[in-house]
Amino acid sequence: MRTLDIRRLQRDGLLTPGLAFGWQWTRHGVEVASIQMRTEVDRVILNYRSRGNGGEWQPIEYPVHLEWTPCHLGGRRAWFLCPARGCGRRVAILFGSSIFACRHCHKLAYPCQRETDDDRAMRRADTIRRRLGWEAGIANPEGGKPKGMHWRTFQRLRAEHDVNVNASLLGIARRFRLNIPGLG
Repeated sequence: MRTLDIRRLQRDGLLTPGLAFGWQWTRHGVEVASIQMRTEVDRVILNYRSRGNGGEWQPIEYPVHLEWTPCHLGGRRAWFLCPARGCGRRVAILFGSSIFACRHCHKLAYPCQRETDDDRAMRRADTIRRRLGWEAGIANPEGGKPKGMHWRTFQRLRAEHDVNVNASLLGIARRFRLNIPGLG
C-alpha cells in the first residue's frame, strides 16, 4: 500500500499553509502512483484518482485534519487525524487505498505480527549476529568475540543466539515434518 508519513512531510517543510505540491511513489525508478496535496491551517487536502477492480478512474478530494502536540525540548509535532468515517485516530502514517486511512481502518498488521515462532527466533538470532559482527543467516559459521566487548556479554549473547537458532531449526523441522536427531 502507498503510505503518507506526516513526519517526512514536516521534516521536508511541506506543512506550511498555502503550499501545493505533488508526491510520487516509484518502483525501480518508475513512477507507479502520485497524489496532489494542498496545505491549509491544521489540515491537508488530498487530491488523487482511484479505481476499484479495474473500473473507471474516479477523482477523489478530501481533507485530512492535523493535530499538533508540543515537544519537550521545544517545537511541535504534527499528526494526521484518520479521515475514515468514525475513526479520527491520531497517527503518523496513512495507508492509501480508495481512501488514505490508518493501519487499524485498513486492518493492517505489522510484519512481525504475522511471524511464526521459528521466524521470530531466526530474526532474533540474526539481530544478535549483527550485534556480534557475524555474517547474517543462521546457516553461516559463527565468528569470534568483537573487540572491546566483555567476555560475559559475548557469552550471554552467544547463548541467546544458540537458543534462538535451535528454536528456529526445530520450527523448520516441524514445518517440513523432518525428524532430526538431537533437535528438540
